[in-house]
Amino acid sequence: MSDSIKKYEELYDKKLEEKMISKGFGEDMELTDEWTNDCDHYIYEENTSDGYTVWVSLHDANANVCVSENVFYYDNDLSAELKQAIYDNDHEDVKIYLSMLYDGDYWIQDTINDIYLELVELYTDMCKDELTDEGFDEPKSIDMLNLIANNK
Repeated sequence: MSDSIKKYEELYDKKLEEKMISKGFGEDMELTDEWTNDCDHYIYEENTSDGYTVWVSLHDANANVCVSENVFYYDNDLSAELKQAIYDNDHEDVKIYLSMLYDGDYWIQDTINDIYLELVELYTDMCKDELTDEGFDEPKSIDMLNLIANNK
């Protein structure tokens, strides 16, 4: 690969990274198991009066809990709640309370991984389009076999 191609790829990668940061990709997100009133969302475990475990998902610590909207009997519904809470706050610092953060629940890490991959794809595509509009074409990978065949 020639030096000029390599330099262009490095410049393109740098510009892409700058664009992604300017769009808010990489903003801070904090997951905590310490209850404070400044969280953007709360997901926590409660027990019913007859001993059943339920989970509550709220945007406001001081809001009234609506059983039909905020209470979940199964924890597998919490992944969608966490994902939505993060997406609802995707252009600012986000702080989310999870009472079960360190309980070893697999769904939390799986949700974070899914969101990360979705956002990387979304922001990368958006920023690549903007760079193309600004005159920076995406570097094309070089097909080495064709390069060798054409230079014989």
